[in-house]
Amino acid sequence: MIDLTGRKVTANLSLTLDGRYNGPGGPGDFSAFAPYVTSEVAREHMTRIWESATTALLGRINAEGFMGYWPSVAEDGNADPRDRGYAKWLVGAEKVVFSTTLTEAPWERTRVVNAPVADVVAELKTTGEGDILVNSSASLIKPLLSADLLDRLYLMIFPEIAGGGQRLFDDGLPASKWKLTHQETGELGEIALVYDRVR
Repeated sequence: MIDLTGRKVTANLSLTLDGRYNGPGGPGDFSAFAPYVTSEVAREHMTRIWESATTALLGRINAEGFMGYWPSVAEDGNADPRDRGYAKWLVGAEKVVFSTTLTEAPWERTRVVNAPVADVVAELKTTGEGDILVNSSASLIKPLLSADLLDRLYLMIFPEIAGGGQRLFDDGLPASKWKLTHQETGELGEIALVYDRVR
C-alpha cells in the first residue's frame, strides 16, 4: 500500500498488565486505571497523542462519554493546561464517530458513519493532512490492527492485573513488528510507550 498523503494512522489506549482496556465490571469499569490517569507521565502522554493529529476517530460510546466531559474542561481556566489543551483539540478537531444507531452527530465538526473502519481510514488517508488518531476506541483499533492500517500505537501500561475485562490483542491478529520510539515511567509504575509499525 502506497501512502500518497503521508497521513499516519495512530491509536492510543490504556492497558493493565494483563492486557485489559477495562475491568471485569464491563466497558465502564476503569477502577484499575483511576489512580494513574492524572499522573505527570499520563498527562504528558496525552499531549503527545494529539499534537500531530487533525482527525479523531471514535466509537459511539467513547464519543458520548468524551463529548459529555471534555468540552467543559476546554472552558475551565483552572484545569491542568495539558487537560485543557487536549480538550480544546478534541472540540476543534474533525471527528468521525462510528455508530450503527446514531443518525446525526450531536457535536460540532463531527460526521457519523456506519461503515467498516478500514474503508473509512483508507479514504481519509487520501485527503487532508495531519495524523488520524483512533482515540481510545478498541472497537476501532482491533479491525485496524487486523487490516494492518495502524502506523503508531500510543500505549499507557498501568501496574495492575484486572483479572477480567476485554483485551486489546486478541488471538488471530496478523503478525506484525513494531519499534519502540518512546518510553517513560512514572512514579506509580505507569509506563508510557510509543510504538511505530515496522514495514
